[in-house]
Amino acid sequence: MRLLDPEDAHRLTIRLLRAGLGPRAAPEPWGAGLAIELCGLKLDACIGLAAGFDKNAEVPDAMLAAGFGFVECGSVTPNPQAGNPRPRLFRLAADGAVINRMGFNNDGLEAVAARLAARKRAGVVGANIGANKDSEDRAGDYVIGLERLWDLADYFVLNVSSPNTPGLRALQGAEALDDLLGRVAVKRQALAAASANRPIFLKVAPDLEPDEIATIVEAAVGHGIDAIVVGNTTTARPPTLTSAHRDQAGGLSGLPLMAPSTEILRHFFAAARGRLALIGTGGIATADDAYAKILAGANAVQLYSAMVYDGPGLIGRIRRDLATLLASDGYASVADAVGADNPLGTS
Repeated sequence: MRLLDPEDAHRLTIRLLRAGLGPRAAPEPWGAGLAIELCGLKLDACIGLAAGFDKNAEVPDAMLAAGFGFVECGSVTPNPQAGNPRPRLFRLAADGAVINRMGFNNDGLEAVAARLAARKRAGVVGANIGANKDSEDRAGDYVIGLERLWDLADYFVLNVSSPNTPGLRALQGAEALDDLLGRVAVKRQALAAASANRPIFLKVAPDLEPDEIATIVEAAVGHGIDAIVVGNTTTARPPTLTSAHRDQAGGLSGLPLMAPSTEILRHFFAAARGRLALIGTGGIATADDAYAKILAGANAVQLYSAMVYDGPGLIGRIRRDLATLLASDGYASVADAVGADNPLGTS
């Protein structure tokens, strides 16, 4: 796989998973310590698959079978779009990192809706929704996505933090965010009145200042957002990067993101004061990484980039080792460990 172009390798992986050739999680003897309830969602494990791996909802069931406690498809936009020109995905193997500038390439809402509708509905699957690059009403695109997939996904993530759609991160600004979340809240109220309610999360960038964090948290709380995903890829380029592709444009993910994204998570935990759930992502490659996010304040975690180097079977190892870490520190469950090592506290 690593001899192939990264995007070609990814497509081959998806095809193999669709053919039933993916890993299967073994029965776990360590009990229910990893199980959590996240915003009303009952998960058998707190470790989820981040958006980006299964953009078009082709293999959510295969990834649940591999051992993920929840799977997030997308990002999906109302209309299909090709994304940015190739090459747009780069391995930084020496750094354990990836740079992508995919640009929300996806098959569009109708194709994703059809695939989600065909699922047997075993396991929690979310939809990460975004805006088309050429949209004249980007906030409206999120409302469209919410409405189209409402009865087909278990939760939704508003992705306002991809660095690869020009201007998208401007939706994190106070005025634009208030408009977006307000319109989403109105649509959610109407949809929930006609059907069951669904949790809605907000996915933010790791490149935020403390005052921006406070603004985002208060806007999210004010509009009834259930959780914040911290965070997306970064536009920063740490001086420690050594790979030949280190200066490629796009969002950096993988090991170099672990420390800065965890620090931002600590600040979100302090600002949220228990009013929002937090999902930690960025740089997770081992159970120690996942545990560090939980201790910093994450109720659940997500990973993706580490599978570029370790394959989908990585999730089984992380589940086993995380259960061991929790037990060795005397925690009966993940919930007991959330925020336990955050010096910023919740005040």
